[in-house]
Amino acid sequence: MAYAVTFIGLGTMGQPMVRALARSVPVSVHDADRAAIDAAARNAGVTALPGLLDGADADVVILMLPDSTVVERVLGDPEAPGSFAGRLRPGTMVVDMGSSAPRATQELAERLKKRGVALVDAPVSGGPRKAATAELTIMAGGSAEDCERIFPLLRAMGTSVTHVGPVGSAHALKALNNLLSAIGLVGALEVFTTGAKFGLDPRIMLEVVNRSTGRNQSTEVKIGPEVLDGRFQVGFSLPLTVKDITTALDLSTSLGLAPEVSQACVRFCRAALADLGEGNPDQSEIARYLAKVTGVDLTGRTTVIPS
Repeated sequence: MAYAVTFIGLGTMGQPMVRALARSVPVSVHDADRAAIDAAARNAGVTALPGLLDGADADVVILMLPDSTVVERVLGDPEAPGSFAGRLRPGTMVVDMGSSAPRATQELAERLKKRGVALVDAPVSGGPRKAATAELTIMAGGSAEDCERIFPLLRAMGTSVTHVGPVGSAHALKALNNLLSAIGLVGALEVFTTGAKFGLDPRIMLEVVNRSTGRNQSTEVKIGPEVLDGRFQVGFSLPLTVKDITTALDLSTSLGLAPEVSQACVRFCRAALADLGEGNPDQSEIARYLAKVTGVDLTGRTTVIPS
């Protein structure tokens, strides 16, 4: 793996991913936030770039950015010599590990291809905790040859790395996975709210559900510590949840589908985000919104007694 690697995007996920990657290869980093750059550069194997354009001579450019709009803004027009993308050499690999829109990813790949630059979409699942231990699940979209070339880098950050199809496929799968996860969380919270309203102890419910067919990742990982214990620190924000599930719903409707459960989940999460107001609420704080509209608070012991 004798690659020169540039990593752009040092947020909640980017920081631990860079630390893991730098244990295998030297990494040059950039972010819009100077404090984030300084924090990353304190790790062995990580070098701060003087400026964004200084990272364009890398063999592999990894992006961990919020969405397609930011990716486009950072890369710029591939046909413009003064842009980051315009300075990339033929043969360079761009790896978008954020949660971009699959159609936008496919369009960007076509534009980069004209310059001899390959794009692989390689979004991740697992959150900051798995990123910190280099145990992410990583899905990769692109040609088999391109994906094989970067797999050693991806395996430095994750324990499960899978080629899922052509470019754009991984971003589609990531968005759909996050939609399924959100449906599981909202459904679980509604079920636990009904049980609490009836008079069931939510903790006993959780114990039984997790031994039964209704269990899912939310009941196994999120409901107990984050909702019942009131910690609300899943580590994935509600704004990003809404962004990802909207991407998935847009993909579905663009294919002529009308997924009613998905639509209901997106409406609910948007309403929760609007109600929770400013800031960056955690995904699990959906439970706070549900408590407000139902009068059933799952945090601690429920105060609602059925009549």
